[in-house]
Amino acid sequence: MEKNRVLTIIDLEEIILRLKKQDKSALDELFGYYYPRLHHFTKSILKIDNDIDDILQEVFVKIWLNRQKIGNPETFNSYIFTITKNEVLNLIRNNLRDQNFRDKLFLHGAGEEYQQQSELEFDEIKAGIDKLVANLPEKRQQVFILSRTEGLSNKQIALQLNISEKTVEDHITHAIKQIKNSMKEMGIISLLYFYLFL
Repeated sequence: MEKNRVLTIIDLEEIILRLKKQDKSALDELFGYYYPRLHHFTKSILKIDNDIDDILQEVFVKIWLNRQKIGNPETFNSYIFTITKNEVLNLIRNNLRDQNFRDKLFLHGAGEEYQQQSELEFDEIKAGIDKLVANLPEKRQQVFILSRTEGLSNKQIALQLNISEKTVEDHITHAIKQIKNSMKEMGIISLLYFYLFL
């Protein structure tokens, strides 16, 4: 697959049809396209490389095992990024009591932000963050979700929304600042914030 190729909805529809017919070359095509994007996305959450390949292998295994359940090609991008984020959060949740894992994670990701929250209730805090995102101004929320949830680049977002890359950057910067300030006001040390948004 060409390095800079963008998969269109028509491309994805054809690939998904082949996938459902157990054509493993369709999975290879998805892997070639999404792997670098998911790797970048996963590293933006974890900050460390050690477990990324295992996570992404699991993502594509799930895509293959659940191929018959894949529906609308228009939502596939969001679907695969959501699977990836869930795998990352599961990894963090399952390893949080491992001191070596915590040390690496907080050294690279949270630094001094980590204090007493080694017993994070991830789902609860994630739900709180989702509410904060939902309270962002409409355009800012849209840009933020395309960037952090769907993993689009600033250039892709700018093209999709017909705005400048500078405007995209401004929206993301202000969204992160607003979320971080709101979390402080709520008394939440922004550990999960680092995992989800930086």
